[in-house]
Amino acid sequence: MRFHTRKWVKPEDLNANGTLFGGRLLAWIDEEAALYSIIQLENKKVVTKYMSEINFMSSAVEGDIVEIGIEALKFGASSLVLSCEVRNKMTRETIVTVDQIVMVNLGKDGQPLPHNKTKVEFVKDRLANKS
Repeated sequence: MRFHTRKWVKPEDLNANGTLFGGRLLAWIDEEAALYSIIQLENKKVVTKYMSEINFMSSAVEGDIVEIGIEALKFGASSLVLSCEVRNKMTRETIVTVDQIVMVNLGKDGQPLPHNKTKVEFVKDRLANKS
């Protein structure tokens, strides 16, 4: 799994217990899944269809740095299935895991659109192929 993004836990990210608010963390995960999918599918119109069970394993407090890892599991006709792990950068302790996040590629009409992708591609490889 590649950890693409780091977030610094700030006071506005905390719940009443003084730990990272789960809703904030889920928003970060959803955004990261969308960004990953947009880059992989080369389309800005991508939406979250489904998130499987979300397993909160530990927490984070103000000042912690968390990193979000995303991995592509499967390419469907118009979808991309991802998994996610968020961990504390300093302790390496897993904060949350999401086994499956299903992202759907959309056309201009807002309907699912086949993306014709079958494997993970890296931007540097796309650029090399266009030269």
